[in-house]
Amino acid sequence: MADSFESVRTRIELEFGGSPQVWAPSLAELPTIDICICTYHRQSVVDALRAVAAQSFRDQVQMRVVVADNAPYREAQNRVLRAAAELGLEVVYVHAPANNISIARNACLDHARADWIVFLDDDEVPSKNWLKALIEESRRSHWDVILGPVKAVYPEASPAWLVAGDFHSTRPVWVRGRIETGYTGNVMIRRALIADSGLRFRSELGCSGGEDLDFFYRLRTQGAKIGFASDALAYETVPRDRANLAWLMKRSFRAGQSHGTHLMKRRGPLKHIPLAALKVGVCCFAALFLFPATRRRNRFLVRGALHCGVIARLAGYAEIKLYSVASAGRTETLLLPGKEDHT
Repeated sequence: MADSFESVRTRIELEFGGSPQVWAPSLAELPTIDICICTYHRQSVVDALRAVAAQSFRDQVQMRVVVADNAPYREAQNRVLRAAAELGLEVVYVHAPANNISIARNACLDHARADWIVFLDDDEVPSKNWLKALIEESRRSHWDVILGPVKAVYPEASPAWLVAGDFHSTRPVWVRGRIETGYTGNVMIRRALIADSGLRFRSELGCSGGEDLDFFYRLRTQGAKIGFASDALAYETVPRDRANLAWLMKRSFRAGQSHGTHLMKRRGPLKHIPLAALKVGVCCFAALFLFPATRRRNRFLVRGALHCGVIARLAGYAEIKLYSVASAGRTETLLLPGKEDHT
């Protein structure tokens, strides 16, 4: 295989004086990618599909899209079918009810066949070179998981402190020089690693929102190397009802509970409570000291909520539920527009 997906091998026929002949990899040599999008009552899934179809690297991979519909009924099927036909995408539509994001994510894993699985949210729009950046980073450093940044797009009339602080954008967190966990908003995963372990998202976390942190913690524990592709940019519009401090603190508290669950699996989990309590105290003091500086004050409040979530989970409080109770039904699959699966 060529060293780069964009490179070609040129051979000069000096003996016969011929012109250069260009070699390109055959279809069988191209990497296979399954782009997985979980959707729930969002028209924006069509925008996500349109951006996937516009990828600059599309002709350098064998690409397929798996759309898992988490609504109680096949709500997204028609719009996904129309978009697939319009854009010339190979799409597998999976009905994976209901109201539990883990069920939809697992349906994507169950239907994936490619070398790599890419998760993208149904309200995200990837940049034109997004897929190219993910693949190039995977080849450069041999990662098992590659995260990309998610840039928030704020609605008009959003608070100035929110936009200036860019609270909703997502990037990985490094701990002692390495990434310990991840997120499903913009990530590429080597499928062989999941296929060998049978790893799945926990359905009991599908209503709390921490299922992705838990999944990547377990993947990391199994030895997965997690990297970051800074150029693999995706954009996400922030809903108006989330453009406020209360929602940010609730999300941060929930993330803290997810981290607390991870700490509970270690020996002596209660020993982490004093440190987390100290961090809460520091955040509260800093927020009070910086009270007139809205952006900096709110940054400490959101961070303090994270540590409160850690304490709550370590103390035995159940993880908060942000969505309705799961109602798991059987999944149904529709392949559009009738192409063969990857092998």
